[in-house]
Amino acid sequence: MSSPLSPCLPDQQPTQSPPPARWSELLAGRNVVRNLVLAGGTALHATNVFIVTTLLPSIVHDIGGLSLYAWNTTLFVVASVVGSASSAQLLRALQPRLAYVVSTAVFTFGALLCALAPSMPIMLLGRLIQGLGGGWLVALSYAMIRLLFRPALWPRAMAIVSAMWGIATLVGPAVGGWFAHVDAWRWGFGAVAPFGFIFALLASFILPRQGDEAIRLTQRLPRNQLALLTAAVLAISLGGLAKGVAGQAAGLIGGSALLGVLAWRERRKEGRLLPHGAFDLRQPLCLLYLMMGMLVCAVSPEIYVPYFLQELNGMTPLGAGYLTATMSAGWTLGSMVSSGFFERRIWIPIASGPLCQIVALVALAIIVPLLSETGVWLRWPTGAGLFLLGLGVGICWPHLLSQVLERAPKGEGNIAASSITTIELMAIAIGSSLAGLIVNAAGIDRTAAADGAHLAAIWLFALFALVPLLAVLAAVRLLRQR
Repeated sequence: MSSPLSPCLPDQQPTQSPPPARWSELLAGRNVVRNLVLAGGTALHATNVFIVTTLLPSIVHDIGGLSLYAWNTTLFVVASVVGSASSAQLLRALQPRLAYVVSTAVFTFGALLCALAPSMPIMLLGRLIQGLGGGWLVALSYAMIRLLFRPALWPRAMAIVSAMWGIATLVGPAVGGWFAHVDAWRWGFGAVAPFGFIFALLASFILPRQGDEAIRLTQRLPRNQLALLTAAVLAISLGGLAKGVAGQAAGLIGGSALLGVLAWRERRKEGRLLPHGAFDLRQPLCLLYLMMGMLVCAVSPEIYVPYFLQELNGMTPLGAGYLTATMSAGWTLGSMVSSGFFERRIWIPIASGPLCQIVALVALAIIVPLLSETGVWLRWPTGAGLFLLGLGVGICWPHLLSQVLERAPKGEGNIAASSITTIELMAIAIGSSLAGLIVNAAGIDRTAAADGAHLAAIWLFALFALVPLLAVLAAVRLLRQR
């Protein structure tokens, strides 16, 4: 019987050991173009996320719609979740090559609509279309890894795709800031078009026309579960927009309740958004999803780090933004390095990742509040703590994702691939809402700015240190099944 952390697929009975995975194999021949297409689609989506965040003030100044400002992100996130959750069915209907080309086209069309938007409602429609296409693109990138590469290469391929988010964190704000500086925010969206065309063209040549058995066996889209998932994300996102603690708590509780109903239906229906065993704690797949969700949720405090650095230590917005980006650098570096090692001992990164996050969050709970009492020297430990926080996710991430694909029940590999992005986006939504609830409950906006930031930082990092502790418990249970 295959162990839950075995590097071989459970239904494989190889007669000889497969050749060891090497970066040279993944970055040679046709695999170079394959990686360029998959990573490029994710980079297109990720970079646009950070570009738009930087451009929004300029957009509102030009076309108005300040009252709808926050909906740019909310609609984009909701549509991205819908896209990722429905990507398995899109792949079944259109097959790999056409599905990827259509996803790129939808994303590009949404970007062009935003570029031409004369008013905020049209901008929001473009963002909705962008989110749908982006959700498809990122989820399909993971699904294609399963089709294009042998299992031994999956962790490395996953690391390359994941690394695009770290790169986008550094490149996106700079590109968006330049377009805003030259008063050309529309070109920030329009610049997507040529890249979208290039990736779609490459995909039409390099990706397979037909899928495998898992794609053919994918069931129809469970509309009721998708509606529940959409409502849950919307409730959590709207709660995050609420100004008072009560509204934020209501959104988070309401969204969590809807997710509970979703889990109940998933366990009792044939049509599923997630593979069998996703909501059964006795199954390795459920434990893998829990670890993924907890690790991603644990990095949510980073959204308040630029505010803390500016209020407590007087850093400039640009400096605070790039110091915060060390978290993404840790995630990226951890993924790239870890994916090339531990192939036969993947329990090492899986066990140590959550522990790194606990140490990082406890350290940040001590260091960040002290920024108001020191000069610049504590900025370096703050950056180190953020780097370690991202590193904790990064060293686990490619192995957890590969295990999700390997441990998926027979015929459900396509659904498992699409579930990766869905779980990640849900964890981000929940973590962001929870972080907002904590800092507001701590009084970040009810006292003097520095005092409020000081107290909020303590509570935020200290309470979030409990999140990776849950990942530790899941890891222990998972490793006991080795």
